[in-house]
Amino acid sequence: MTLRSFCRFILPSVCLLAASLTANAEPARPAITGISHICVYSSDMAASENFYGHILGAAKGVDPQDASGVRYSFSATQFVEVLPLPAEHGFSRLNCVAFNTVDAKGLHSYMEARHAERLGDVKTASDGSIWFGSRDPEGNLVEFVQTGKAHALPLAAKPIGTRIIHVGYMVKSKAAEDKFYRDLLGFRPYWYGAMKPDHVDWISLQVPEGKDWMEYMMVGDGSTTPLDHVDARALGVMNHFSIGVPNMEKAVTTLYAEDRLAPRHDGPSMGLDGKWQANWYDPDGTRVELMEFQPVMKPCCSEFTATSPTK
Repeated sequence: MTLRSFCRFILPSVCLLAASLTANAEPARPAITGISHICVYSSDMAASENFYGHILGAAKGVDPQDASGVRYSFSATQFVEVLPLPAEHGFSRLNCVAFNTVDAKGLHSYMEARHAERLGDVKTASDGSIWFGSRDPEGNLVEFVQTGKAHALPLAAKPIGTRIIHVGYMVKSKAAEDKFYRDLLGFRPYWYGAMKPDHVDWISLQVPEGKDWMEYMMVGDGSTTPLDHVDARALGVMNHFSIGVPNMEKAVTTLYAEDRLAPRHDGPSMGLDGKWQANWYDPDGTRVELMEFQPVMKPCCSEFTATSPTK
């Protein structure tokens, strides 16, 4: 029965109230399905090309969102966006993190209706992707991307992994960030851990409609790291992204055998989440974490509360 036909049988005032409630209903949140990319600054674009293009094996391409940048793609829908370091800059080399959505315009309307602060305009990139930016409560740029025309990687590309499974950055207030990621966007708890008992250093939240995740790298607020201990090197460790690999031994052996070692790297080692991991660092200190998809031992601190990605 339509609202008009329903109104024939009830009081007009009730009908007007129903129509008002329908008109003022908030839009539903479109699905947020996974990680799109991370944006990092580079002080030497040639050195970054060697790291992302040769060492990690990603496919170099133009940047449809910013003509000054370069994309290094690990798959048809996931990449790193490398941007020239601005003349005025601080310690951080992180510009943005970005998530895929099925409907960028719809998600923008949803966030606007929920009074999200510092929403940018919806834009269309030259590849047909639709995107917009927002700011989390601590001022970090977070973008949402509706993928445009997908292109397969060239045969010459040899990415060490084809799936970015998580991104992470420094967070000073869990409560503030939860208002954005959990309350507004619907991210779900996945795992948390720490270097010492009775502390929390890492908090992982999965995207609402997928298995990729966002990681709070906690400073202060119950963590083992005081804010005044964060220098440029430490910030590069915290602001990071992770490439999933099925087998760590095979991945690291490949990098060694093909002379694809970064000047700075560490591991493999067993993470406190029970997953094998190894760390490579780009020329400006941004950490790239290779991580097996599945844990091989019991994690410390908390159980996983959501299913881990498998490939």
